[in-house]
Amino acid sequence: MATGTRPILSSTPLQVLLHLNVWYFAAFYVAEILMFVYKGLLLPYPSDNLVLDLALLLLFLALESLRIFYGWKGNLCERSLASCASLFMLLPCAALAVYYLLLQTFVLRLEFVLAAALLCFYGLEFLLGLLAVSSFSRSKVY
Repeated sequence: MATGTRPILSSTPLQVLLHLNVWYFAAFYVAEILMFVYKGLLLPYPSDNLVLDLALLLLFLALESLRIFYGWKGNLCERSLASCASLFMLLPCAALAVYYLLLQTFVLRLEFVLAAALLCFYGLEFLLGLLAVSSFSRSKVY
């Protein structure tokens, strides 16, 4: 290794998982919108609950977009702060995924399966994110 160079610490498995999560969340989001249309038309869904569920879905989109952005940039730039921000935003995202998994007014089987898979993504990303943050933190020269 040449003098003045340092090893690359970015986590390739975390980056691949973040990339896959972008596509999976897009499919999850579209499926949720379509299922809300289905539930709104065919089930006796209270309008207040439907509005609340749709507002939470918009909040979920915003939080997930920020979380993936900070995770992506934190991993590629080897920044502990951005990676930690991504890990902290994982908590409300996981809470919203649990809401769509169990706590909605009507939960379809497809929603249950999609939200459970999303929670599996979150678990893996949390573990890989912790490993990445620890490797970034150990490599800092003070």
